[in-house]
Amino acid sequence: MKAQVVLFDGFDPLDAIGPYETLTAGGVRTELVTAEGAREVPAGLSLLSLKATGRIDPSADVIIVPGAAALKDEEVFALLSAGAATLGPALRETKAIIATVCGGSLLLGIAGLIKGRNATTNHLGLHALESMGVNAVRARIVDDGDLVSAAGVSSGVDLGLYLIDREIGAQQALKVEELFAHERRGTAWRAA
Repeated sequence: MKAQVVLFDGFDPLDAIGPYETLTAGGVRTELVTAEGAREVPAGLSLLSLKATGRIDPSADVIIVPGAAALKDEEVFALLSAGAATLGPALRETKAIIATVCGGSLLLGIAGLIKGRNATTNHLGLHALESMGVNAVRARIVDDGDLVSAAGVSSGVDLGLYLIDREIGAQQALKVEELFAHERRGTAWRAA
């Protein structure tokens, strides 16, 4: 299984690192990428930067989209909008499972990629997600088939564990839970 975590200028570091580390610990080949290719990518709030090693691969099994980090809502939406303009075309081309953490689902909504789908985001963004034509579900993880979204910034580890459980198996997910001394929390909601 190949997973990619997609970075864009202003991404939230915890949104990206949580699932990256979890999937890697679960034996999933995981890499940091951008729509443009290898480069140093600045996180929001000038917290740090991460080096993306490649470009989005439409043949990846899972592509994870983080949210953005900023002090004000309008700054978050500006970063997500810029990310949507950059990532949207590449994400339209993939058949991968697309997973999001926190505001990553808002980025997909802004790009027009999830209208009519079930998704979640940070509790502060649920109304914005609904205004984009998305069925916003108040749950920790929302599984809508090839779209899996996680709620707040701290849910990235839970998303990684959920994907390992779903795609590889519960035993592998349990091994990572034990390694991290972390127990999954919250509800995983699945579309009927």
